[in-house]
Amino acid sequence: MKKVAVFGGSGFLGLYLTEELERRGYDVTVVDINERKGSSNFIKCDITNDKDLEETFSNRYDIVYNLAGLANIDDANRHPLKTMQLNVVSNLKILDLCVKHKINRYLYASSAYAMSEKGSFYGISKLASEKITEEYEKKHGLTFNIIRYGSVYSEKEFDNNYIYNLVKQAVTTREIVHGGDGEEQREYIHAADAAKLSVDILENEEYKNKHIILTGTHKVKRIDLFNMICEILGDDITIKLLKSNKTGHYKYTPYSFQPSISQKLLPNPQIDLGQGLLECIRNVHQKN
Repeated sequence: MKKVAVFGGSGFLGLYLTEELERRGYDVTVVDINERKGSSNFIKCDITNDKDLEETFSNRYDIVYNLAGLANIDDANRHPLKTMQLNVVSNLKILDLCVKHKINRYLYASSAYAMSEKGSFYGISKLASEKITEEYEKKHGLTFNIIRYGSVYSEKEFDNNYIYNLVKQAVTTREIVHGGDGEEQREYIHAADAAKLSVDILENEEYKNKHIILTGTHKVKRIDLFNMICEILGDDITIKLLKSNKTGHYKYTPYSFQPSISQKLLPNPQIDLGQGLLECIRNVHQKN
């Protein structure tokens, strides 16, 4: 049985990824600064702490997924130094330990913002870590994957789960307040679909040393998403579109020209966005 360490395994996507890996028979260890309830194999680790990282790798793994770091774009752009420490320097330290401990495969969770002129310090941190990961393959032969995740959502409550938080706002306040004109477009993918594809990438030899992008199958305007939620919940939901002062977010596409082209994988079958919204609404109602 292959041993897998999932850095950031207590987080939003990490929860689904570890469950999918376990379902497929891997021996999974969650590595995170925040303990996850119900996880039998857990190591508390601060990725900025060298001793914590050394002790983690002493357990000897075959495969490492790195989902750890600062994922909130607005927070990342407000705190560039913290962003670089968590998203770049820590990734570099983990890569170095992967080489030292002869890890067979390293899978790095990047973002669609790595391919964009948008994203400010967050996008820069992801692109820098991508380039460093590529260089470790060239210099040390470390087999890698760079997985560029798009707009991931689910019915579980996490700070970075945009759709869940949107539904929660609508249910509890009967309002949807959005900074922008609503014309922004995203390709939403359910976290369960993203997790399945993330393990498919590991298990398929043709994806070795490749950049893969994981998003939904079609673009959805934010205003259409808001209207879907209103239709499901009832006509008394008010949509308020406000002028936005936020910077770093793309409007229609994250793509700008980059020399490293990524292959796009699509979930098949996929969890329909409407079904995903219903699950979000059900969970929000149970908690409120």
